Amino acid sequence: MYSSYDVIVVGAGHAGCEAANAAATMGSKVLLITMNMQTIAQMSCNPAMGGVAKGQIVREVDALGGLSGIISDKSMIQFRMLNRSKGPAMWSPRCQSDRNVFAWEWRKALEENHNVDFWQDTVSEVIVKDNRVKGVKTSLGVEFSAKAVVLTNGTFLNGQMFIGEKVFGGGRTAERSATGLTEQLVHLGFEAGRMKTGTPPRVDGRSLNYALMEEQLGDENPGKFSYTNTPALTKQRSCWITYTNQAVHDELKTGFDKSPMFTGRIKGLGPRYCPSVEDKINRFADKDRHQIFVEPEGWDTVEVYVNGFSTSLPETVQYNALRKIQGFENVRMFRPGYAVEYDFFPPTQLKPTLETQLVQNLFFAGQINGTTGYEEAACQGLMAGINAHRNSHEEAEFTIKRSEGYIGVLIDDLITKGTEEPYRMFTSRAEYRTLLRQDNADLRLTEKGYAIGLASQERYETMLAKREGIAKLTETIRATKVKPEEINTFLESKGSAPLREKGSLYTLLKRPEIDQSDVKGILSSLPDMPNGVGEETIEQTVIEIKYEDYLNREKQNADKLDKWENLSINPTFDYDRLKALSFEGKEKLKRLRPSTIGQASRISGVSPSDVSILLVYMGR
Repeated sequence: MYSSYDVIVVGAGHAGCEAANAAATMGSKVLLITMNMQTIAQMSCNPAMGGVAKGQIVREVDALGGLSGIISDKSMIQFRMLNRSKGPAMWSPRCQSDRNVFAWEWRKALEENHNVDFWQDTVSEVIVKDNRVKGVKTSLGVEFSAKAVVLTNGTFLNGQMFIGEKVFGGGRTAERSATGLTEQLVHLGFEAGRMKTGTPPRVDGRSLNYALMEEQLGDENPGKFSYTNTPALTKQRSCWITYTNQAVHDELKTGFDKSPMFTGRIKGLGPRYCPSVEDKINRFADKDRHQIFVEPEGWDTVEVYVNGFSTSLPETVQYNALRKIQGFENVRMFRPGYAVEYDFFPPTQLKPTLETQLVQNLFFAGQINGTTGYEEAACQGLMAGINAHRNSHEEAEFTIKRSEGYIGVLIDDLITKGTEEPYRMFTSRAEYRTLLRQDNADLRLTEKGYAIGLASQERYETMLAKREGIAKLTETIRATKVKPEEINTFLESKGSAPLREKGSLYTLLKRPEIDQSDVKGILSSLPDMPNGVGEETIEQTVIEIKYEDYLNREKQNADKLDKWENLSINPTFDYDRLKALSFEGKEKLKRLRPSTIGQASRISGVSPSDVSILLVYMGR
């Protein structure tokens, strides 16, 4: 056991695990401190990874060399590619996970990383001297020194749990809250706030009547998250869909007078896009039913997660309402749902590296920054871990632009706009979502991960082979001419105009009537088809061809805005010298300290004329 480390990571949730693994893989000696060694990488809420925009984040984390994609592949019990009926920019991978296997695989991976040490304890204080972090002090009075510290405290900072009129101290069921750290950080000058989140009841799957529900199967040919050679899913467990009804709503309403949310006992803001069931029936009183997803928690357990029924109503009200859901008439409840309220620190106090502006080499990642979701936490942890390592070794900072990844969008949104509710990623938040697809995350980011020593040589070479395969296949398609007699019967079957003369296959594939499955059949018959071209390469090539015009337009827009992203602003710049700046713009710039003109332009309250003044001052 060492007393001095390069990087200390506080908290072993999704952010903490990625942070510890990234810093350690890059060469730092890391200490991971957790309140409970048995809950490393615990899936506190639903046992699933990915989803709309979130799946893209998992693939980006994997492309950079993180582990969330690999762990998800090893622990999934069902895989679905969401939004297949829409354009490729909307396709989002999602898997149902085995909760226990997921946590075990994460712990196993961290234990196999010889640069990671563990300590079970609660951190009560961050040791700071001359505005620079020096280490941490635990509740046992043990002090560890470090060059950098990453705080990933999740929902544990002064956490309180609510079930009806009952209030418990804690950040997760059966786990105590962490006290003292918020107060110290506020004393150092940090601004803090309160947020809330919630979780639904867990029930006994043996007590459910699945015959009364809609079965939700996984994909016939399940995909995966990681670009590495993780095992393919050969069998899957079904999920199920049922609905609330008016009787359920009426039962829930009997507990509204005891609801901590409606009576004002909970002050923090909850996630608008994932409301509790009582909030849904209150806000959407015109709807007579709401969807419930019945999700198994693993291969070898009968425990079921009732997705869509998050609640903090009294447990008797929860139970009585559940029994009125179709298929739940004889339900047995393992444990009730609850809400948890916790401290967070507005992320406008951070740099693009997730280092705090007030204390050097102190990083925040995950729900401490006001975000929600495993995926959002994981990518923040990864970026904080990378930069904690680089800071401790006096290397240049590592960031991702908005045009390079959803990770860049998320961090830029947080540090420039802040958040007044738990932040969740959506595809609509990204201006360049046609560029930032789930299928090309490796082509966008693996080279970056390899350059900083996180992505392996094998990952890098696999990406290069894929890039070369796409280039060769594209060249073959461009060179191929198709005769009318070879293709017209097929075109007519698709309702597409027939060819009148020999035409380019490249142009033909751009037709909207010709979908992905058609293209595979056409390409397989090509005599000049390059050897060893896999399905992923074909899919990627077709997307690039079909959406060429859109992609070029987005690239041009990104290139135009990049000139502002490359105009750095000195962190000590005196904005008071620029008398022409608006009062609000000046105050926001002084408080948020943007690192580039591009970031400054996205700050709420900084007007276009303020940006123009900055550009004039900088000689642009």
